[in-house]
Amino acid sequence: MTDEGEVRVLLVDDQELVRSGLRRILRKRAGFHIVDECADGADVPAALAANEVDVVVMDLRMKNVDGIEATHRLRRESDRPPVLALTTFDDDELLSGALRAGAAGFVLKDSPAEDLIRAVRTVAAGDSWLDPTVTARVLATYRQAAPAKPATTPELLTARELDVLRAIGQGLTNAEIAASLVISELTVKSHIGRIFAKLDLRDRAAAIVYAFDNGIVRSPNAR
Repeated sequence: MTDEGEVRVLLVDDQELVRSGLRRILRKRAGFHIVDECADGADVPAALAANEVDVVVMDLRMKNVDGIEATHRLRRESDRPPVLALTTFDDDELLSGALRAGAAGFVLKDSPAEDLIRAVRTVAAGDSWLDPTVTARVLATYRQAAPAKPATTPELLTARELDVLRAIGQGLTNAEIAASLVISELTVKSHIGRIFAKLDLRDRAAAIVYAFDNGIVRSPNAR
């Protein structure tokens, strides 16, 4: 972030009209700084090389290098900013593909402006954001395409780690988890690190999948 606490954003979308709309939402007075814009995923590496970026807001459907491929290329390199996938398409396979590529979350373009603002801030802070309206379906598609891994069980976790994992599965940020469990954010981060190590999880998106798979968090549509 900048010295003023602004979140530095790289916008990637092939439609100028969409980028203009995003600029109006992610305004300086709302605490954001649009450092650069790209019309194609192929332009992302150069933009990142030229700017300090806290979060990449990435459209998924672009003509040359799409958002999934651009995210995959970006996540192969260390010390790269997180990606928030952005799309108009309520396409489970498309969104699960973004998660498999390493996106920290996704939000639909027709979401309220307040949700977009919160999603960008959340991902920039190192947390995940999965649009609640489609999460259960997208995670089902994600699981079907995910490679098989050695089984791990929730019993590996302490009671407190299980509480933290449940909160992650519910979409809470580190600050929200700390407040709900009455512990510090540093303690939350320590618990998350141990959870990832014990369960062999790559990131928060994988942790959310695990929480749903093991009944730690139930889908809102579950009966």
